Amino acid sequence: MQDVVVILGSGPNATEAQGWSRDMFDHLVVLNNAWRIRSDWSHFIHPEDFPEERHPPSQTSAQTEVTYRDYVPQNNAFGGVLFAGGTMALSAAYWALGAFKPKVLAFIGCDMVYPTVGHTHFYGTGAADPLREDVSLQSLEAKAARLGLIAAAHGCNCVNLSRLESVLPFERFHSAQLRDLSAPVVQPVFLVNKIRQAESALGYDAPSGRYWEILDQIDSDKIAQIDQMWLQAYAAT
Repeated sequence: MQDVVVILGSGPNATEAQGWSRDMFDHLVVLNNAWRIRSDWSHFIHPEDFPEERHPPSQTSAQTEVTYRDYVPQNNAFGGVLFAGGTMALSAAYWALGAFKPKVLAFIGCDMVYPTVGHTHFYGTGAADPLREDVSLQSLEAKAARLGLIAAAHGCNCVNLSRLESVLPFERFHSAQLRDLSAPVVQPVFLVNKIRQAESALGYDAPSGRYWEILDQIDSDKIAQIDQMWLQAYAAT
């Protein structure tokens, strides 16, 4: 497990990645419109309803498109998108964790903090998708903490390359440091398994990833309780 994966979102600071050396990471996973920032991306990932006209006009043999057919099964392997959090950044992270088994997952342009004035995205003003009313997004902080703990249990460091205000609780690093990072000091396998058992006990299964089709079965208060468990576990580690 040596891979360093950078996940590039569409936040206002995503353009900082334009000048980074490609030698600093093994895979560059671009979300939605972020393929516009660098042409040397390795994986382009998008939701089912992402308009075709906003896809890259072409791709090389070294580049791969990742769709919901790819990331939903990977998300399911880590407990399902309902618990993982229905944002593209988190879905992409769990997909990459399963696909590459990386040493490092690094994020830029994925802060999920949206100013009320000025640009919300690198291309201007866009929809703040993670802020929509959704049972899977009651606490973005908790969903990010969950990812950090599950990644750590698999020997992977989640780090934040952003210098802006961020929902992501991960330690901040510079892109030049990525190759020097080691495995997490704490690998909280017991804690992760305990909380995932609590998730499974709720029985909120949506193998298709379309958890909104079983909303009548979901108690948002119980999801909030699970979120608190992840937040408390992250703080403890």
